[in-house]
Amino acid sequence: MTYICRYVSPLGGMVIASNNSKIAGLWFDGQKYFGSTLSRCYKEKNLPVFKETKRWLDVYFSGECPDFTPPLLMETTPFRKAVWDILLKVPFGRTITYGEIASNIARQRGIERMSAQAVGNAVGHNAISLIVPCHRVIGANGNLRGYAGGIERKIKLLYMERIGSEALKKENF
Repeated sequence: MTYICRYVSPLGGMVIASNNSKIAGLWFDGQKYFGSTLSRCYKEKNLPVFKETKRWLDVYFSGECPDFTPPLLMETTPFRKAVWDILLKVPFGRTITYGEIASNIARQRGIERMSAQAVGNAVGHNAISLIVPCHRVIGANGNLRGYAGGIERKIKLLYMERIGSEALKKENF
């Protein structure tokens, strides 16, 4: 059974999904691929893991780096999981490029190159927004690229983390 609860963030409503003990999804209302890991049968329930995740979100939206991570259930393809695992290592207040992730995956797999576009697809399908920080991924020249939660949210999240991206300056946001 999948369980959900709602969270109201400064950037809009969110839905948190769980298998009862781990977080399986965290989406902004209306974001691309919303509910991608939700089973057809789910119900609202107050769970300890939701309380912990809401506490994480409260700390995060206060502009601080949470010093804990709720337990995560990343049900996806092995490639996407490898990308998401890299995202989990990107520190609060820092960014990484699609190309850097691609190079890291290529190195892990012992191959010469990996497509940055394939990485972009995996980043875009991240089902656990914010905690798996896909908003910290930028283009090779520091340019902002898409964000499933909306580019406006990405900009606000980067500003909140005090990331001085040249892209933010170039775009006059």
